[in-house]
Amino acid sequence: MSDLVIKVDAVSKLYKLGVITSGTIREDIRLWWKSRIKGNDSWKRELKEEDYLWALKDISFEVRRGEVLGIIGKNGAGKSTLLKIMSRVTSPTSGSIKIKGRAASLLEVGTGFHPELTGRENIFLNGAILGMSKAEIRSKLDEIIEFSGVSRFIDTPVKRYSSGMYVRLAFAVAAHLEPDILIVDEVLAVGDMEFQKKCLGKMKDVSGQGRTVLFVSHNMAIMKSLCTRGILLEKGRIKVNGSIHETIDEYFSENKEVAKTGIIPDDFYRPYGTGEARFKVAYVINQGQEKTNELRFNERFRIKMELQALQDIKGALLSVQLKNGVHETVVFSSDYRSKFTTVDFCKGNHLVEVDFNTCLMPGRYLLTANLSFFNSGSVIDTAQNVFEFTVSNLAEPGKGDYLWGTVHGYVHADTNWVYKNLN
Repeated sequence: MSDLVIKVDAVSKLYKLGVITSGTIREDIRLWWKSRIKGNDSWKRELKEEDYLWALKDISFEVRRGEVLGIIGKNGAGKSTLLKIMSRVTSPTSGSIKIKGRAASLLEVGTGFHPELTGRENIFLNGAILGMSKAEIRSKLDEIIEFSGVSRFIDTPVKRYSSGMYVRLAFAVAAHLEPDILIVDEVLAVGDMEFQKKCLGKMKDVSGQGRTVLFVSHNMAIMKSLCTRGILLEKGRIKVNGSIHETIDEYFSENKEVAKTGIIPDDFYRPYGTGEARFKVAYVINQGQEKTNELRFNERFRIKMELQALQDIKGALLSVQLKNGVHETVVFSSDYRSKFTTVDFCKGNHLVEVDFNTCLMPGRYLLTANLSFFNSGSVIDTAQNVFEFTVSNLAEPGKGDYLWGTVHGYVHADTNWVYKNLN
């Protein structure tokens, strides 16, 4: 028997901007009918490009039993649209999806809940939608309520729940009613840290029992720890379909050429900034005063930055972040932390160098430079992930290589050890 549980074949989804439909039932039916005629795509050419948006375009992939598939992409890439189609919330414009087994979805806060019903009644409602008998639901009821942590309010109408309570109960229901496929969107971000850990643990249990999980999140650390495979969506199309490590690397590779040199072009993507100044250069210098993309273990280093002030700037704060391979900040440093003062820049070009006495553990790192106004907190410029470098497990001769096969953490602390014989 095949272990294929999901087959997505050439799925596309078209939205008309500004309105719900084309304006008339006759026109909707006409376009729908043409879209169903095999091999005839003339209906597409009748649409004005500026009036329509392809949320998904020719998406095809397969998912096997027991896989945990992470779906990654920027806002607007089509992730939520894809999950809604797979959950039967909406239908594709073209293409098909075949699912073997029953699927439980957690897409948005409150999805699948009737606001007037109590938490307990909604558990039975969701179970019935999944095709479960009352006896099956009752056997899981206590476990669901305990996991959700809303036992005190279980007989209260869910319209009175907070968003966090909604998510707690919705996830508990979706995960415990034994679906063959569990589909989870970013909604777990609503819950607190403790509940997120419970949810991740439960999803690992679900996959360990041979069931399938589809998961959307912007938290790459969670993706890396939970998922076995990844799909990267970009502008409604699949850009990568491979291992989760490969998918995450590609997700963060848009600045790949810049990250090799640390030279920042004027058209570099800057998501934040008021624009009074711009970073032009940011890279790492080794102990030999050479620019490098590879440091040795135990090697001290310096970060060199050049910025251009387009006008006089007073009361600025500079900071740098070093991030790991899944873009978690592992080292942060600001000038204010060392001098307890801000800095002024006159109009023109400026050089800033930062000495690091921190010993980084072997691995891959990305440099981000930030400039902001101290008093208001307004960002002047942010150069994200503009330089990539690695730390080797080999040290300079006589300085001690990294001995272990597994890397523990990201920073080797400069500490003093004292030993005393208590006999």
